[in-house]
Amino acid sequence: MISATADYQYIESNGAKLFTVILLPDATGKFPVIVIRNPYVDRLEQEKEDNIAIDYLNEHREWLRNGYGVVVQHCRGRGKSEGDCIPYINEREDGLVLQEWIRNQAFYNGEIYLKGLSYLTSVHYATAPFADDIKGAIFGIQDSERYNICYRNGFLKKALHGSWYVGMYKAKSHIKKNYTDGSFDMLPLKDFTKTVFGEEAEDFNELLKAPNPDHPFWNTRFGGNDARGATANVKFPVLFTTGFYDIYTGGIFDMWGEMSENGRKMSALVVSPYDHGDCCDPANSIVFPNGKRIQQFGEFYEIDWLNFVRGKKEKSPFELGKITYYNSFKNCWQSDEFLESSDQMKVLLGEEEVSYVYNPYDAPKFKGGLSRTFGGTVYQDKPNSRHDIISIYSSPFEQDVCVKGKMSANLTVKSDCEDTCFYVRISIEKDNGDYGLRDDITSLCYQLGDYKPDSVVELNFEFDEHAFLIRKGERLRIDIASADNEHYVRHTNQKGLYSEQTTAKMAHNTIYLKKSFLTLPVSSPLHSF
Repeated sequence: MISATADYQYIESNGAKLFTVILLPDATGKFPVIVIRNPYVDRLEQEKEDNIAIDYLNEHREWLRNGYGVVVQHCRGRGKSEGDCIPYINEREDGLVLQEWIRNQAFYNGEIYLKGLSYLTSVHYATAPFADDIKGAIFGIQDSERYNICYRNGFLKKALHGSWYVGMYKAKSHIKKNYTDGSFDMLPLKDFTKTVFGEEAEDFNELLKAPNPDHPFWNTRFGGNDARGATANVKFPVLFTTGFYDIYTGGIFDMWGEMSENGRKMSALVVSPYDHGDCCDPANSIVFPNGKRIQQFGEFYEIDWLNFVRGKKEKSPFELGKITYYNSFKNCWQSDEFLESSDQMKVLLGEEEVSYVYNPYDAPKFKGGLSRTFGGTVYQDKPNSRHDIISIYSSPFEQDVCVKGKMSANLTVKSDCEDTCFYVRISIEKDNGDYGLRDDITSLCYQLGDYKPDSVVELNFEFDEHAFLIRKGERLRIDIASADNEHYVRHTNQKGLYSEQTTAKMAHNTIYLKKSFLTLPVSSPLHSF
């Protein structure tokens, strides 16, 4: 038994008092401190502080039982904290103030550990470069590159940063938000914040002007330069977690690859077969045996990790310097350096030319955001479900094939417009339907710089990392379209900055299947556990 204590304070930071709960194993000792900063606490706005503290005490009791103090803070403008919530903008100052406050407390033993999932990790990235007394971290399901969070190849991720931003913006102010599912279709999109919020949101307005990753915006605070490369040169062990259908899968793999050799040697990356939060929709997607992290590594694997980091546990729950991942459809966990095989398999897409009309005012949509926006993966609509979606099946595979790494695709195309979009989605055929794997999107001018109508050109598509088994007799499905208006802003078929455009027009697009193909990185079966 432990005689845990729970208390709270309002800590002043840049003109706002931020509600902070302090949980300790007992009232007199010194402890390593877990730091959690959370914006998703609006339900607690009217709760009494003492009740919140007791609830947090019960929620974090296992941490206290293991000798950790836990400090939980409501982010600015959320829950019990004062101020306005403008996503990302104040997290660096507020996070550093909290860390410094902890250093001046009697319960502090000289060790701080940062813990978070999703935006709760972003608030910690913003405090980099990290102080010497930060000794370890658990960074879950969050990319530190803001461009990846907002865009893919010039297309705003309206189902990720778009709708999420609307919910976050000044949430505690309860301003009326004139927002519907079609709000991101407005032309010109530069009027979005004035229309939806009734006021200009400068950070979002500037973001809309910066669809390219080399735009100067991404080197500003609004563009996330405080968080970029946060873990590239860390001096402490980091446990990264994600899923193959998380919203930031590719970005987290990039972060792992960008770490220094020493940083990676003492850290671990764990990848489940599920989506953001290690979840799936059992009614519409596949439930993998032992696929959740807690199923394989136990309910308290995070505590086991930090206990190992602190020398309180002899063996790490994960192989250090390795990526521990679930090989989908092979249905097992594996651990290795996730090096991409030099062996490649080319899947041809056909022999004919296929043409279709793309109408931006009735743009196609797809189910599941896969690895780049919310929605994870689900079984897809029937093939060729619309006139402007071209569905192609590969030949049945003649033997089992293990895919590991980044798939890619090459399309040879033409259009009668100065610019248009092409979208590719890969699925695998299963008994219950076609299960989404990966997608990518680009436009002619984004990739080529300029385009002359009716020219035949080649476009390249790169998909996020994956590991899965194609069984003998199964087929891959390739869907090609000119939009996924469920997850990305539609293309107007006009050349130039999207947010400034006031009209859209039809495009007549052609795909030359004989000159188009999918490339699979294939590997030999590896040891599993």
